[in-house]
Amino acid sequence: MLLRQLEYLNALARKGHFGRAAEACHVSQPALSAGIRKLEDELHIQIVQRGKRFEGFTPEGRHVLQWAQRMLAEQDALRHTLADMRAGLSGVLRIGAIPTALPVASLLTTPLFRQNPMVRFSLQSMSSQEIVARLDSCDIDVGMTYIDGEPLGNVRVVPLYRERYLFLTPRAGELARRASVSWAAATSVPLCLLTPAMQNRRILDGCFADAGVEATPVVETDTVSAIYEHVVAMDLSTIIPHAWLHGYEVPAGARIMPLPPPKRAFHVGLVLAAGGRESMLARTLVDTTAEIDVSAELEGAVARRLDS
Repeated sequence: MLLRQLEYLNALARKGHFGRAAEACHVSQPALSAGIRKLEDELHIQIVQRGKRFEGFTPEGRHVLQWAQRMLAEQDALRHTLADMRAGLSGVLRIGAIPTALPVASLLTTPLFRQNPMVRFSLQSMSSQEIVARLDSCDIDVGMTYIDGEPLGNVRVVPLYRERYLFLTPRAGELARRASVSWAAATSVPLCLLTPAMQNRRILDGCFADAGVEATPVVETDTVSAIYEHVVAMDLSTIIPHAWLHGYEVPAGARIMPLPPPKRAFHVGLVLAAGGRESMLARTLVDTTAEIDVSAELEGAVARRLDS
């Protein structure tokens, strides 16, 4: 069944005459009649009452005509929507991001918004496992998560940056005078870390294990803001991904120091539903990302904080 055949039916209903309907569709009358007969053959019903001239539609034909008119109206609405989107995208882009990547989101959403001011954003913090599940159920359009760690399933991946780690500690702390801190030394002071439900915490635990130590935090939380609050309020130390320095200043009374690179590098990127199921807004975000050197932006933020 072709939309063209439905257009023939609609034209015949409007014109009430085979010849005028064919003229409206810019085809010959035999071509229009053949298209309608083919549709009748496919549906195994008679649609048009025929005599020497067009005599109307059968009861089944009237039902098919109503259905055809709805289909054509939907096609017309789709064309208008796509035309509007080409002129300027609109709608809500739903993004799910792991907490460690949330500060980076503005690097992507800001240029997209400047180019398409009718677009709105729904940005939610969630675990990497939740991102994969909600992509699969179409509850979000795109995720920001680790792309080379735990299994992601059937998704399209767009790499953004390689994550590295810094030690954040009070200036009055016992490790604050060092130029850098080892993973083993980091566990010698009271820590505040993300919860084990977060993949970042599982990555850090792996780094500690590689150094032959285990971290026992004083405070565990699932938000970046709570980590910073407790570092300040309780004079705790923490280990932060360098991406946080894009969105957060180093707290007053604290400083950051480099940690040795982990044995395995972990990359953060965009994940989208595979098989061409991503939305136009998600594809536009990917196109925007291609124009941004996310790694360079984040390294610049680290350099500024270390210099200060």
